[in-house]
Amino acid sequence: MNNKKIVASLKDVSKVYKTGDTTIIALDNTTVDIYSHELTLIMGPSGSGKTTLLSILGSVVYPSSGEVLINNENISAYSENKLAAIRLQKIGFVFQQFNLLQPLTALENVLQPLILSKMDRVNASKLAKSTLEKVNIADKMHTLPRKLSGGQKQRVAIARALVTDPPILLCDEPTASLDSKSASFVMEELRLLANEGKAVVVVTHDLRLRKYADRIMYVEEGKLSDNLKNEEDYK
Repeated sequence: MNNKKIVASLKDVSKVYKTGDTTIIALDNTTVDIYSHELTLIMGPSGSGKTTLLSILGSVVYPSSGEVLINNENISAYSENKLAAIRLQKIGFVFQQFNLLQPLTALENVLQPLILSKMDRVNASKLAKSTLEKVNIADKMHTLPRKLSGGQKQRVAIARALVTDPPILLCDEPTASLDSKSASFVMEELRLLANEGKAVVVVTHDLRLRKYADRIMYVEEGKLSDNLKNEEDYK
């Protein structure tokens, strides 16, 4: 039996943007716990607030109100420098457009978080190579991103997110730029990581990904719910 534990929490979190006389509630009074050994889907149509939720979980955006906890550490009022350290050490990010550094090989891309962490080059290289092996892309370690397929790029991006061994992996539309076969492979990799103990959060509008999830939440008009209101909004 898996020993699930809470690795991230939002407590009564809201995010409000003001432009002139206009107030936009991107996320409204949200409380949620994210667990290890789980792949959680956060679903919602475009503009629903799901990416705002992910950005707050990832300490990229400050909430307007409420608390954000990572491993029971309240980071809500941290300085930007302290948040940067949290992102580097405790949170892995995977993006729709991969965000690989084009002049660098796959191995060099995966090395970047370790270089920022000031790990010595020999051990960093060993760890980066073993992480590429973990996601079955080690045979492309000396290849530049422009010579990789979309699915291969995403596996390199996953390796980069994993190399510091963060407890939580946040994925923003990780399959949106991929063909069906590559998308399935990437989701199977993320599913395996959750099985091994990671807290994996995937933001998506693709209802086909529901079969990979342990838990599904829906964001509509800034409100989080366990129920899908209108499937037509996702087409």
